[in-house]
Amino acid sequence: MPQPDQPRADRPDRIGNAAADLLTITMSRPASLGPGRVICVDGPAGSGKTTVADAVAGLSGSPVIHMDDLYAGWDGIAEGIAQFETILTPLVEGAAGSYRRYDWHRGEFAETVLVPPAPLLVIEGVGSGAAAYSDLRTALAWVDAPPQVRRARGIERDGDTFAPRWDEWAIAETDLFAREMTAARADIVVLTDD
Repeated sequence: MPQPDQPRADRPDRIGNAAADLLTITMSRPASLGPGRVICVDGPAGSGKTTVADAVAGLSGSPVIHMDDLYAGWDGIAEGIAQFETILTPLVEGAAGSYRRYDWHRGEFAETVLVPPAPLLVIEGVGSGAAAYSDLRTALAWVDAPPQVRRARGIERDGDTFAPRWDEWAIAETDLFAREMTAARADIVVLTDD
């Protein structure tokens, strides 16, 4: 639920407006990754995080890292968040960061992906708003929708791959968000309920 001092984007053009508002908030703050900044777009599965992140990237020309590439499989949210150490810490020093991309078809980590320094980096996905990295994050967006809407989107997007794992994933992300108080720490809340 949005806090009173958080902008709430809930108009029909809310994604574009939210992206613009998020960029305004971000650019009004000091750089947090050496000379660069990072926006994290967090929220439950199927909420529209990728859509919001893509809108920000479209307005800013920024690269986007997807947490789906960082998780160590269906039980790997913590391992995905841990990869922030090799992504963000080098960027603070002006060096390239990196992460191991998870290959979901093979069920193992694949190649190492370099993340060069950039004026703005966008990271989207469950856990991207991890409190342990708050000092490196410039801005945080929370994206949400009703559970039935999110589930329908997730199953439509990923089909049979995600359907048997939906409930298990939902429990893991709910536990993470409660522990991290992610929504309460967000700079902007985006509701994508239609």
